Amino acid sequence: MKKIENKIFDAERSLYNLKNTEVIQCKFAGEADGESVLKEGRNYVVNDCSFSLRYPMWHAKKFTLIHSTLDDKTRAPIWYSKDGSIENCRIDGIKCLRECKNISVNNCNIASPEFGWRCKNLNISNSQIDSMYFLFASSNVEIENLKMTGKYSFQYMKNLHIKNSELDTKDAFWHSKNILVENSVVKGEYLGWFSENLKFINCKIIGTQPLCYCKNLELINCEMQDTDLSFEYSDVKADIKGHIVSVKNPKSGEIIADSVGEIIREDAIMKCTGIVEIRK
Repeated sequence: MKKIENKIFDAERSLYNLKNTEVIQCKFAGEADGESVLKEGRNYVVNDCSFSLRYPMWHAKKFTLIHSTLDDKTRAPIWYSKDGSIENCRIDGIKCLRECKNISVNNCNIASPEFGWRCKNLNISNSQIDSMYFLFASSNVEIENLKMTGKYSFQYMKNLHIKNSELDTKDAFWHSKNILVENSVVKGEYLGWFSENLKFINCKIIGTQPLCYCKNLELINCEMQDTDLSFEYSDVKADIKGHIVSVKNPKSGEIIADSVGEIIREDAIMKCTGIVEIRK
């Protein structure tokens, strides 16, 4: 590969259509304030660089971004790109990853509202991410050892697997399909509404009014904390360790727990036949 080292680039499309090149310890910033500095690049590595310009890596193919920083001026840094690896990076640019395919993210610290929209085949591991609308309408995503904070995460997703993670969120998994969460803590209000094929194994779920209007919902060996008005109008199979504050009008299925503070069966707008059992 060719090498470009210790340079400063601030012009529009300064490294447009870059191929087979390693960019090392370069700075993308300056008075020209040019956009799309690495647009349409192919088979390149960006190592130990800093970015402060908009839209730097659109339509990239076979790229590696390592040991680099993208500040809050780096708006929408990576769109319509595929076959990429992002590792050991700090990213603060809004709307990072949009309509990308086959991207891995490892050991990164990311603060990016609207991160990962409409992407396919993502692998996220060993990272910390703060994102208001995290992974909206993305599919085929593997997540492990993620610490995530935000609000409206994992909405309209398909085929998501999360392991060994901490999720501090709200309105998560709404309208999602085929979701498996294992050995994780999920904290937030109104979890999982309108989801289909949502499954939790060995998880701790915290927050008010979780898991309502769900189809084919399953919880195996899970804990629930501060979870009132749970499972309303859901088709559910749940085995809960410990206490549930309240269960309201489960549509169908069976909920087993060590204790339930209140079972509410009133004001239902549909036929509700779900069974709630106290473990003996």
